[in-house]
Amino acid sequence: MNSDCVVVMGSNMAECHPVAFQWVVEAQKRGGKLVHVDPRFTRTSALADLHIPLRAGSDIAFLGGLIHYALENQRYFRDYVVNYTNAATIIDERFLDTEDLDGFFSGWNQDQGRYENRTWQYRGGSVWAAAGQRTAPPPQGDGVVVAGEVPFEDPSLEDPHCVFQLLRRHFSRYTEEMVERACGVPADQFRRLAELICDSSGPERTTCFVYAVGWTQHTVGVQYIRTAAILQLLLGNMGRPGGGILALRGHANIQGATDIATLFDVLPGYLPMPMVQDATDLDGFCRPHGGAAGGYWGNLKAYLVSLLKAYWGDAATADNQFAFHYLPRLTGDHSTYQSTLGMVDGTVKGFFVLGENPAVGSAHGTLHRRGLRNLDWLVVRDLYEIETAGFWYDSPEVAAGEVRSEEIGTEVFFLPAAAHTEKDGSFTNTQRLLQWHERAIDPAGDRRSELWFAYWLGQRIRERLAGRQMDRDRPVLDLTWDYPLEGEQREPRAEAVLREISGVAADGSPLPGLGALRDDGSTSSGTWIYCGAYAGGQNQTARRRPHWEQSWVAPEWGWAWPMNRRVLYNRASADPSGRPWSERKRYLAWDAEQGRWTGPDVPDFPVDRAPSYKPPPGASAENSLPGDRPFVMQADGRGWLFAPSGLLDGPMPTHYEPQESLTRNPLYEQEANPARQRFLRPDNPYHPTAGEDGADHFPFVMTTYRLTEHHTAGGMSRFLARLSQLQPEMFCEVSPELAELRQLRHGGWATIVTARASIEARVLVTARVTPLRVEGRQLHQVGLPYHWGSRGLVRGDSANDLFPLVLDPNVHIQEVKAATCDIRPGRRADQASS
Repeated sequence: MNSDCVVVMGSNMAECHPVAFQWVVEAQKRGGKLVHVDPRFTRTSALADLHIPLRAGSDIAFLGGLIHYALENQRYFRDYVVNYTNAATIIDERFLDTEDLDGFFSGWNQDQGRYENRTWQYRGGSVWAAAGQRTAPPPQGDGVVVAGEVPFEDPSLEDPHCVFQLLRRHFSRYTEEMVERACGVPADQFRRLAELICDSSGPERTTCFVYAVGWTQHTVGVQYIRTAAILQLLLGNMGRPGGGILALRGHANIQGATDIATLFDVLPGYLPMPMVQDATDLDGFCRPHGGAAGGYWGNLKAYLVSLLKAYWGDAATADNQFAFHYLPRLTGDHSTYQSTLGMVDGTVKGFFVLGENPAVGSAHGTLHRRGLRNLDWLVVRDLYEIETAGFWYDSPEVAAGEVRSEEIGTEVFFLPAAAHTEKDGSFTNTQRLLQWHERAIDPAGDRRSELWFAYWLGQRIRERLAGRQMDRDRPVLDLTWDYPLEGEQREPRAEAVLREISGVAADGSPLPGLGALRDDGSTSSGTWIYCGAYAGGQNQTARRRPHWEQSWVAPEWGWAWPMNRRVLYNRASADPSGRPWSERKRYLAWDAEQGRWTGPDVPDFPVDRAPSYKPPPGASAENSLPGDRPFVMQADGRGWLFAPSGLLDGPMPTHYEPQESLTRNPLYEQEANPARQRFLRPDNPYHPTAGEDGADHFPFVMTTYRLTEHHTAGGMSRFLARLSQLQPEMFCEVSPELAELRQLRHGGWATIVTARASIEARVLVTARVTPLRVEGRQLHQVGLPYHWGSRGLVRGDSANDLFPLVLDPNVHIQEVKAATCDIRPGRRADQASS
């Protein structure tokens, strides 16, 4: 609500995150502007000061155009850029850009289908990334960047190999005219937005970007967010009130689940998982994963050892390297879609599904259901018998007679789950804010919480292993699995779990925060970023002090990780000397008389760290960064306009077409992200793209989205009468022009067809889906909500059945926001007679 301009892109915030959207409305009341960039005109668009429709899958071209505009018109915040980003850093002269290699960066290995990033490094040194692929390449030149020292820089920003000049050259062709060609956005409309964003940024003003899965679910999803981050750094909008980039997370505690590590390749707190090729000793693992770097990742060993102590307690000692060898080693990609293919191919025999519904919610549902049919056993925990639990007798394949239930050998265990009102716990929202919720009623019958299920499953496994003496069983038997139990159901106490996650000292006293974590085994913490959530023996996440009794930042409402900090990198809210960039945007400031940072928030590094601080020789971690380096998770303390490591598909974002596209890449010969994760197999066919034979068989673009009335794959909404009445049927949105072209009747039926599946939907003819002019021809888009399946009070076909498996290489997320299809009038062939 402190933003002067809010750009919602890749999200329909008003409908999908209405509670958060109230603060956008508040910003408007204070004079801020709201811009919505989206293929559809939605309720968010209706409240926006400016709505810009664009082609699904072209966002990097659009954002790259904004970067080009800011650079070429000198609208960037120069003092911020020079001091707080790596704009001045000089990159290895061997680096070649996509402009040199027609869509590739230097280091591409065609045989392996991946990049080797040696030439992306800082001249004279290598540097670790704060996130993503964190292993640095072998040291270059003078070695590894530590203590915030960068070997070569040019503060004038004129050296042709400095990041600033590389960035200018990289985005030089992302002009207004190119944006119009690639995105279908008229140049004058684009220019109006560019001026609005630039006018709303700088010392006196800040712009915020807001996104959701409309940005992430692409083969370049990570680079979408990177592009916005580059723009925000150039405009000086990071680390300042009303600025930044807000990731709108899901309603089912998606942020908290990510923090505590539902992903296969990270441990809680985004610590890296060891690979089989990693060093077998603790120190050897920590060093090449950032443990020797500057910034807070220099404390990696303390974070990891404290986690190991939380896992294994007294069994984790200095003599056995704190049971580091108990951690499993990854052999490669074990992401969800690899597991699905393993089910299909017979290498994955069992599957737990907790709070998910992949038979409806995941791309290529047909392939998922085929995998479920090939399992030995399946465990599903949910509020209702969802499609993933009932696939064996109620699925499109069974209904069509392609599969017979009696021939499916999967043993299915359906276990009823407790709703959030029936259990204690915390939610972590989109701003990293942990808020505690109390159980309203006890779950009835056989319903149980996830905590109960995990605890008692663990207990039973431990009982089965208790009499065995095999080394491989020790990691399970040695777990600290001793939570106090409550009530008739013997429910583990949720607050005890939070206390363990927050962390304790050797004497059992709660830790005050992450600065107390040690690498000598004297502290334990289940998640270092949550350390301090139970400080003082009090559940900090349960605080609900009214806003009128505290400052405008409301530090006593819940608890934000890390350290109850509400704005990350807030050192950037002041200039290098510690003075606020402006009084209007004042946040933190250095008080020389008091010798400390003052302001309404927790400073992003030691409160007494003066702006003039220079690290002494041998300083490590956060103490290795000078007092004017705000980006404390980076080894050099600066925001990265250019990412020398961490990403698998390039150090700068590049516009690539989706896997399935009706448009040739207007910038490069290379059509799609060369590093994207493809699965070239007969049961996962891809459509031809523009210019290839057969591309005209699928002449329209389709994109998926959600509705306010339904929740994700429908397990929490399609079984409820009132929500089902509000949105009773699967439908597709088409423009009047497309309806006329394909003879589609409003309220009638349409069949949407791809090489993977065909689905039917009611037709909603609406001007909210605007035909666009792209590369000189009219382009039509089809909007598909993805909530329906074969179970529940209201039923329908699943939109996700239409999409192929093709993934972002960094995080293995599916591309379901842009693909090609055909749409025809009438019902699906097997329903036409019904």
